[in-house]
Amino acid sequence: MDEKILESLNKIRPGLQADGGDVEFVSFEDGVVKVRLMGACSGCPMAQMTLKMGIERQLKKDVPEVKEVVAV
Repeated sequence: MDEKILESLNKIRPGLQADGGDVEFVSFEDGVVKVRLMGACSGCPMAQMTLKMGIERQLKKDVPEVKEVVAV
């Protein structure tokens, strides 16, 4: 499961890095993926939108077992 999540995050990563940010996979448990937003993403006012509309949407599409993505 972790491998599928990492592959999905790698699709999103170039867009985040282009804006000076990045995302790190922390864990997956009971359908919830925990990630750490880094770089410019960690303090960005749009971070919550990036998390839900970008990262969560892509992960749910690629990995149907994902129910939610949260930042830690």
